[in-house]
Amino acid sequence: MRQNKNITEFVLLGFSQDPDVQKALFVMFLLTYIVSMVGNLLIVVTIIASPSLGSPMYFFLDCLSFVDAVYSTSISPVLIIDLLCDKKTISFQACMGQLFIDHLCGGTDIFLLAGMAYDRCVAICKPLHYLTIMNHQVCMLFLVLAVTGGFLHSLFQIVFVYSLPFCGPNVIDHFFCDMYPLLELACTDTYFIGLTVVLNGGAICMVIFTLLLISYGVILNSLKTYSQEGRRKALFTCSSHITVVVLFYIPCIFIYVRPVSNFPIDKFMTVFYTVITPMLNPFIYTLRNSEMRNAIEKLLCKS
Repeated sequence: MRQNKNITEFVLLGFSQDPDVQKALFVMFLLTYIVSMVGNLLIVVTIIASPSLGSPMYFFLDCLSFVDAVYSTSISPVLIIDLLCDKKTISFQACMGQLFIDHLCGGTDIFLLAGMAYDRCVAICKPLHYLTIMNHQVCMLFLVLAVTGGFLHSLFQIVFVYSLPFCGPNVIDHFFCDMYPLLELACTDTYFIGLTVVLNGGAICMVIFTLLLISYGVILNSLKTYSQEGRRKALFTCSSHITVVVLFYIPCIFIYVRPVSNFPIDKFMTVFYTVITPMLNPFIYTLRNSEMRNAIEKLLCKS
């Protein structure tokens, strides 16, 4: 219930109050958002429209690109608009909605990246049984588990925050509504809730990241039996995924694997997994993938 909440809106401080800096950031984030949306939606349309891209790897990439497009839209438009406004406010309900969608997409991304790592592990370690192991039912199961995991993670966060009383300061030192900045504004002790956030978000990041490192260890060990050309091709394929994992997981671990606290660097670390990574995914997965490049060229030629 919200009867203990007197605050109906929050003020977002963003990155800077300097008008010149805000203009520069507006141009940068606007271009980033446009590139992110065009790139991710182009991947989604290309994979759906190209029968040759029907392997499990492209199924996961299609899902990841769609989630990243939603992820970017939950954060960037508000950030861009606020950079043009003198007073950067967001209603309580909109803040809760942004928090829910952000963690839903972020949580889904975490589990999808794990599914993609498993897919690469099977493809490299058991190539002869790849299509048997990674059949359509298994891919759909991974997708359902990823979305369910992201939903439960996000629901867990929103239930705790929504139940808190907000009756004092309403200024959030961030560019969007996130857990730790909101917990610092609550008119009650949030130590226990902060620990549950670490056990929820932080633990998920650490466990999945550890499993990913193990999977890459298995892949590297299995490459000993490959020819030099086979090793090069396998490493080339996996390096794209490793790049995304590092850019996404390391900032997440930095933010959530600690007690409730806020540092000035948090905003810049958050930009990596909310803004930069969704924009880089299309480049990482297409510019280094000849199949994707050819499929995009064919699609554009048909259009």
